[in-house]
Amino acid sequence: MASIWESMFKDKKELWGFEPSPSTVLIKDFFIEKGIKNILIPGIGYGRNAQIFIENDIKVTGIEISKTAIELASNHFGSELFIHHGSATNMPFDKVQYDGIFCYALIHLLEPSEREKLIQDCYNQLAPNGYMVFVVVSKAAPMYGAGNFISKDQYEVQKGLRLYFYDKTAIVSEFGKAGLIEITEINEGLPFYIVKCQKSE
Repeated sequence: MASIWESMFKDKKELWGFEPSPSTVLIKDFFIEKGIKNILIPGIGYGRNAQIFIENDIKVTGIEISKTAIELASNHFGSELFIHHGSATNMPFDKVQYDGIFCYALIHLLEPSEREKLIQDCYNQLAPNGYMVFVVVSKAAPMYGAGNFISKDQYEVQKGLRLYFYDKTAIVSEFGKAGLIEITEINEGLPFYIVKCQKSE
């Protein structure tokens, strides 16, 4: 998967600027409301969705597989942002317990066993009463069912890009044992779900 992301960042450009996604703005407000001060972002990219948290005095640590993306983030953020180099599927990279974890548009790129591991690894790194939030692509997306069929609700929508598409039943199945508290629909050009979980004490 690393080669896909390296090719995306090959021109060393911040593809989406530093404007956060709409769901990130909502989660920033949610984290502020809950008093979250220290978050982990697996699949942070070059930090597009990190900036709004940093601007609101939330400390951010990232995980990113693309060295080029990490270089871009370093050039922009300097010492304000630390990123572990590696795949989120190889968590944990530290022993820190975070108040919050935000995972944007990553988990649906993974295979079933990897998704299960990521959810458990994130849950394990949450402090008691902490929150983790995942943004996942919905089966309502126009490319659902397009491309090469891989397995139930998973398709290779373009060469090397495999997506698993969620509905609420799949969310409950995968996140139900990880403190699932809320499922919200949001459209960001593509339909997504915002999945919120809280770790019990």
